[in-house]
Amino acid sequence: MNTKSIPPDGPYGPLSFHINPYLTHVREQGYARGSICEQVCALKMLGRWLVRTGRGVQDLDETASREFLRQAVKSRYPKNAARATVRRLLAMLRKGGVIPPAKPSHPSPSEQVVSEYERYLFDERNLAPQSVEHLRLFAKRFLFESFGNGPVKLSRLRAPDVTAFVQRHAHQNRPYHARHLVAAMRSLLRYLHYKGLVDADLSTAVPKVARWRFSTLPKHLSADQVRQVLRSCDLTTALGRRDHAILLLLARLGLRAGEVVRLELQDIDWEKARITVRGKGGRWAQLPLPADVAKSIAGYLHGDRPRCDSRRVFIRDYAPHGGFGRAGAIANLVKRALARAGVTSARKGAHLLRHSLATEMLRKGASLDEIGEVLRHKSPDVTAIYAKVDLDSLRTLALPWPGGVR
Repeated sequence: MNTKSIPPDGPYGPLSFHINPYLTHVREQGYARGSICEQVCALKMLGRWLVRTGRGVQDLDETASREFLRQAVKSRYPKNAARATVRRLLAMLRKGGVIPPAKPSHPSPSEQVVSEYERYLFDERNLAPQSVEHLRLFAKRFLFESFGNGPVKLSRLRAPDVTAFVQRHAHQNRPYHARHLVAAMRSLLRYLHYKGLVDADLSTAVPKVARWRFSTLPKHLSADQVRQVLRSCDLTTALGRRDHAILLLLARLGLRAGEVVRLELQDIDWEKARITVRGKGGRWAQLPLPADVAKSIAGYLHGDRPRCDSRRVFIRDYAPHGGFGRAGAIANLVKRALARAGVTSARKGAHLLRHSLATEMLRKGASLDEIGEVLRHKSPDVTAIYAKVDLDSLRTLALPWPGGVR
């Protein structure tokens, strides 16, 4: 199928005039030829459906879209592409003023409470968007399980309701996620009490999750394993060169996944070989940019980075082209690199390389203060866990066991 140009009098019914602008739009976003062919097929089906049902372009909205998908597509080709295609078409038509803006949705009572809570987190607590999103998801789940889509009668909440919710969900994930759950619950319940929506501060009813400080060693890779992971990238491809640059930032500078995602073009000072990192809690820092990292990033920007409007340094390899949407994408990248390199590790996320950098610095004689400065830890207590990694030095401090073997 020739997707370069669609004649305005083609078999698209009322949509014929809008097909070429749509194709221009999706080509600019980097969609592959096969994907565009599927989208054209979906638009042809939509055009015929509009003719069959006596509708015009001005009648398109979410209700009509759902009816089209239910009646004309169902399980037929291209089912997977049709929903996203219609959503993209509606956005383009609204942007051009062809159809009116979407009708405002009517949120459920629990969604209204969550929306007000979200506004409080932004306006009064000044939290980062990522933190607000985590807290919002937990709040939405708790309120929906407590009240469903019906009226939200917060005055009926009792301590057993809170405890039961935490007990239901805490065991479903690792202790790290369970701690996030209880922290989010305390935040929501303190907000409800602060706003006078509940009489008692139910945050005291949230059970604690056991956490023994320094009970485990930070998981890390040896220097040879880190080199093995870096060598696993195929530097003959654009995707491999992008992944190599990202892995170098994680391994050489100890950046967090979210910091890599948020890195923008203006954050790199090429003349002074420095990079500005936007860290947790709105903090930022400037770090020296090693020569090998700078060379890898520059190569990606010069020849491999897709053209798009985004100012993010690293761009997705699939359409629509733009920056990564979440830190989990970087964690998945590291996981794939570990699999390619044949490196086995109990941890597979981006923090693994951050821990590995700290461990290697310690073994080369760096102090904990120096490690904390490089990793930009807010508290020295966070860095102190790496002291356990240097087992040889710790053995010299250990007292002999009374009556033990000499």
